Amino acid sequence: MIIDGFDRLTLLDFPGHIACIIFTRGCNYSCSYCQNSSLINNCKKPGRYSEEDVLKFLESRKKKLEGIVISGGEPTIQKGLKEFIIKVKKMGFKVKLDTNGSNPKVLKDLINNNLIDYVAMDIKNDFDNYEKVTKCHVNLKTIKESIDILLESKTNYEFRTTIIKEFHDLDNIKNIINKIKKCKKYYVQNFRLSSDVVDKNLTGFTLDELNNLNSKINNKNVIIRDL
Repeated sequence: MIIDGFDRLTLLDFPGHIACIIFTRGCNYSCSYCQNSSLINNCKKPGRYSEEDVLKFLESRKKKLEGIVISGGEPTIQKGLKEFIIKVKKMGFKVKLDTNGSNPKVLKDLINNNLIDYVAMDIKNDFDNYEKVTKCHVNLKTIKESIDILLESKTNYEFRTTIIKEFHDLDNIKNIINKIKKCKKYYVQNFRLSSDVVDKNLTGFTLDELNNLNSKINNKNVIIRDL
Protein backbone atom coordinates (compact mmCIF):
# COMPACT_ATOMS: atom_id res chain seq x y z
CA MET A 1 0.00 0.00 0.00
CA ILE A 2 1.04 3.62 -0.46
CA ILE A 3 0.85 5.21 3.00
CA ASP A 4 1.41 8.95 2.99
CA GLY A 5 0.07 9.94 6.42
CA PHE A 6 0.36 8.42 9.88
CA ASP A 7 -1.11 9.77 13.13
CA ARG A 8 0.07 7.70 16.05
CA LEU A 9 -2.89 8.47 18.29
CA THR A 10 -6.54 9.29 17.73
CA LEU A 11 -9.30 9.28 20.32
CA LEU A 12 -12.01 10.40 17.89
CA ASP A 13 -11.76 8.45 14.65
CA PHE A 14 -12.55 4.95 15.93
CA PRO A 15 -15.66 5.09 18.16
CA GLY A 16 -14.99 3.58 21.55
CA HIS A 17 -11.35 2.75 20.89
CA ILE A 18 -7.90 4.26 21.28
CA ALA A 19 -6.29 3.96 17.87
CA CYS A 20 -3.79 5.20 15.37
CA ILE A 21 -4.71 6.24 11.83
CA ILE A 22 -3.00 5.85 8.48
CA PHE A 23 -3.82 7.73 5.28
CA THR A 24 -3.32 5.99 1.95
CA ARG A 25 -2.44 8.02 -1.11
CA GLY A 26 -4.67 7.92 -4.17
CA CYS A 27 -8.40 8.33 -4.75
CA ASN A 28 -10.80 7.60 -7.59
CA TYR A 29 -12.81 10.75 -6.80
CA SER A 30 -11.81 14.41 -6.99
CA CYS A 31 -14.07 16.00 -4.39
CA SER A 32 -13.38 19.73 -4.20
CA TYR A 33 -14.12 19.81 -0.46
CA CYS A 34 -11.65 17.02 0.42
CA GLN A 35 -9.67 17.77 3.57
CA ASN A 36 -6.88 15.49 2.35
CA SER A 37 -6.54 16.78 -1.21
CA SER A 38 -2.78 16.21 -1.20
CA LEU A 39 -3.57 12.48 -1.11
CA ILE A 40 -5.86 12.44 -4.15
CA ASN A 41 -3.21 11.87 -6.81
CA ASN A 42 -1.69 8.42 -6.88
CA CYS A 43 2.01 8.52 -7.75
CA LYS A 44 4.25 5.56 -8.47
CA LYS A 45 6.81 6.61 -5.91
CA PRO A 46 6.66 5.00 -2.45
CA GLY A 47 4.68 6.61 0.35
CA ARG A 48 6.23 8.44 3.27
CA TYR A 49 5.67 5.41 5.49
CA SER A 50 6.09 1.73 4.71
CA GLU A 51 3.77 -1.03 5.90
CA GLU A 52 6.70 -2.27 7.96
CA ASP A 53 6.92 1.13 9.70
CA VAL A 54 3.28 0.89 10.74
CA LEU A 55 3.42 -2.75 11.79
CA LYS A 56 6.56 -2.13 13.85
CA PHE A 57 4.82 0.77 15.58
CA LEU A 58 1.75 -1.37 16.32
CA GLU A 59 3.94 -4.09 17.76
CA SER A 60 5.40 -1.54 20.19
CA ARG A 61 1.94 -0.31 21.23
CA LYS A 62 0.09 -3.57 21.84
CA LYS A 63 -0.74 -2.66 25.42
CA LYS A 64 -1.69 0.96 24.65
CA LEU A 65 -3.63 0.95 21.39
CA GLU A 66 -6.78 -1.02 20.59
CA GLY A 67 -7.10 -0.46 16.87
CA ILE A 68 -6.10 1.18 13.63
CA VAL A 69 -8.09 3.38 11.25
CA ILE A 70 -7.31 2.99 7.54
CA SER A 71 -8.32 6.15 5.71
CA GLY A 72 -7.23 8.07 2.65
CA GLY A 73 -7.50 8.87 -0.14
CA GLU A 74 -9.52 5.75 -0.83
CA PRO A 75 -8.04 2.64 0.82
CA THR A 76 -9.99 0.10 -1.25
CA ILE A 77 -8.05 0.97 -4.42
CA GLN A 78 -4.79 -0.01 -2.71
CA LYS A 79 -3.04 -3.21 -3.69
CA GLY A 80 -2.28 -5.33 -0.65
CA LEU A 81 -4.98 -3.83 1.56
CA LYS A 82 -6.39 -7.22 2.56
CA GLU A 83 -2.96 -8.69 3.24
CA PHE A 84 -2.02 -5.70 5.39
CA ILE A 85 -5.21 -5.99 7.42
CA ILE A 86 -4.62 -9.71 7.96
CA LYS A 87 -1.25 -8.87 9.51
CA VAL A 88 -2.83 -6.20 11.73
CA LYS A 89 -5.60 -8.54 12.89
CA LYS A 90 -3.09 -11.28 13.72
CA MET A 91 -1.47 -8.78 16.10
CA GLY A 92 -4.78 -8.47 17.94
CA PHE A 93 -5.86 -5.02 16.79
CA LYS A 94 -9.32 -3.95 15.67
CA VAL A 95 -9.62 -2.31 12.25
CA LYS A 96 -11.81 0.56 11.08
CA LEU A 97 -12.08 1.31 7.38
CA ASP A 98 -13.00 4.71 5.91
CA THR A 99 -14.34 4.35 2.35
CA ASN A 100 -16.33 6.10 -0.34
CA GLY A 101 -18.13 2.83 -1.14
CA SER A 102 -16.95 2.63 -4.74
CA ASN A 103 -15.55 -0.90 -4.39
CA PRO A 104 -18.31 -3.12 -2.97
CA LYS A 105 -16.47 -6.34 -3.87
CA VAL A 106 -13.50 -5.34 -1.72
CA LEU A 107 -15.80 -4.21 1.08
CA LYS A 108 -17.81 -7.45 1.03
CA ASP A 109 -14.68 -9.61 0.96
CA LEU A 110 -13.21 -7.85 4.00
CA ILE A 111 -16.50 -8.17 5.91
CA ASN A 112 -17.03 -11.82 4.96
CA ASN A 113 -13.53 -12.66 6.20
CA ASN A 114 -14.08 -10.82 9.50
CA LEU A 115 -11.21 -8.45 8.76
CA ILE A 116 -12.87 -5.16 9.67
CA ASP A 117 -14.65 -4.20 12.86
CA TYR A 118 -16.11 -0.84 11.84
CA VAL A 119 -16.81 0.88 8.52
CA ALA A 120 -17.41 4.58 7.92
CA MET A 121 -18.83 5.12 4.44
CA ASP A 122 -19.14 8.56 2.91
CA ILE A 123 -22.30 9.27 0.97
CA LYS A 124 -21.44 12.34 -1.04
CA ASN A 125 -24.95 13.50 -1.93
CA ASP A 126 -28.28 12.19 -3.14
CA PHE A 127 -27.94 10.16 -6.32
CA ASP A 128 -29.13 12.92 -8.64
CA ASN A 129 -26.36 15.22 -7.44
CA TYR A 130 -23.51 12.84 -6.64
CA GLU A 131 -21.13 13.94 -9.37
CA LYS A 132 -21.50 17.59 -8.42
CA VAL A 133 -19.48 16.67 -5.34
CA THR A 134 -17.10 14.02 -6.72
CA LYS A 135 -16.24 16.01 -9.86
CA CYS A 136 -15.96 12.77 -11.82
CA HIS A 137 -18.13 9.95 -13.11
CA VAL A 138 -19.52 7.67 -10.40
CA ASN A 139 -21.08 4.26 -10.97
CA LEU A 140 -24.02 4.69 -8.61
CA LYS A 141 -24.77 0.97 -8.71
CA THR A 142 -21.57 0.37 -6.75
CA ILE A 143 -22.59 2.96 -4.15
CA LYS A 144 -26.02 1.35 -3.78
CA GLU A 145 -24.40 -2.08 -3.49
CA SER A 146 -22.02 -0.91 -0.75
CA ILE A 147 -24.92 0.67 1.14
CA ASP A 148 -26.85 -2.60 0.96
CA ILE A 149 -23.82 -4.63 2.09
CA LEU A 150 -23.51 -2.51 5.22
CA LEU A 151 -27.25 -2.43 5.93
CA GLU A 152 -27.33 -6.23 5.83
CA SER A 153 -24.04 -6.72 7.68
CA LYS A 154 -23.46 -7.48 11.35
CA THR A 155 -20.31 -5.34 11.20
CA ASN A 156 -20.59 -1.99 12.96
CA TYR A 157 -20.83 0.89 10.55
CA GLU A 158 -21.85 4.46 10.00
CA PHE A 159 -22.84 6.47 6.97
CA ARG A 160 -21.80 10.11 6.82
CA THR A 161 -22.16 13.14 4.60
CA THR A 162 -20.13 16.31 4.71
CA ILE A 163 -22.59 19.08 3.93
CA ILE A 164 -21.65 22.22 2.00
CA LYS A 165 -23.90 25.13 1.15
CA GLU A 166 -22.94 24.98 -2.52
CA PHE A 167 -23.95 21.31 -2.83
CA HIS A 168 -26.49 20.40 -0.15
CA ASP A 169 -29.85 21.46 1.19
CA LEU A 170 -32.59 19.85 3.26
CA ASP A 171 -34.07 17.99 0.28
CA ASN A 172 -30.69 16.43 -0.58
CA ILE A 173 -30.28 15.17 2.98
CA LYS A 174 -33.82 13.77 3.09
CA ASN A 175 -33.20 11.96 -0.19
CA ILE A 176 -30.08 10.36 1.28
CA ILE A 177 -31.98 9.31 4.40
CA ASN A 178 -34.59 7.62 2.21
CA LYS A 179 -31.81 5.52 0.63
CA ILE A 180 -30.53 4.32 4.01
CA LYS A 181 -33.78 4.00 5.98
CA LYS A 182 -32.65 1.04 8.07
CA CYS A 183 -29.22 2.43 8.94
CA LYS A 184 -27.86 2.34 12.49
CA LYS A 185 -26.09 5.69 12.33
CA TYR A 186 -26.04 8.52 9.83
CA TYR A 187 -23.80 11.47 10.59
CA VAL A 188 -24.27 14.80 8.88
CA GLN A 189 -21.07 16.73 9.39
CA ASN A 190 -20.51 20.39 8.60
CA PHE A 191 -17.83 21.41 6.10
CA ARG A 192 -14.88 23.28 7.50
CA LEU A 193 -12.38 25.14 5.38
CA SER A 194 -8.73 24.17 5.78
CA SER A 195 -5.48 24.80 3.96
CA ASP A 196 -5.67 21.41 2.17
CA VAL A 197 -9.11 21.97 0.63
CA VAL A 198 -8.99 22.33 -3.16
CA ASP A 199 -11.81 24.86 -3.53
CA LYS A 200 -11.32 27.64 -0.99
CA ASN A 201 -14.65 29.23 -2.00
CA LEU A 202 -16.81 26.51 -0.44
CA THR A 203 -18.76 27.32 2.72
CA GLY A 204 -20.24 25.41 5.62
CA PHE A 205 -23.45 26.06 7.53
CA THR A 206 -23.92 28.34 10.52
CA LEU A 207 -24.93 26.94 13.91
CA ASP A 208 -28.44 28.34 13.47
CA GLU A 209 -28.72 26.68 10.07
CA LEU A 210 -27.55 23.35 11.49
CA ASN A 211 -30.09 23.57 14.30
CA ASN A 212 -32.79 24.33 11.75
CA LEU A 213 -31.79 21.30 9.67
CA ASN A 214 -31.81 19.12 12.75
CA SER A 215 -35.31 20.18 13.75
CA LYS A 216 -36.67 19.57 10.25
CA ILE A 217 -35.00 16.17 9.86
CA ASN A 218 -36.22 15.03 13.30
CA ASN A 219 -34.76 11.53 13.10
CA LYS A 220 -33.05 9.88 16.09
CA ASN A 221 -30.71 7.91 13.82
CA VAL A 222 -29.45 11.08 12.14
CA ILE A 223 -26.82 12.95 14.12
CA ILE A 224 -25.67 16.37 13.04
CA ARG A 225 -22.11 16.96 14.15
CA ASP A 226 -20.95 20.40 15.34
CA LEU A 227 -24.19 21.13 17.18
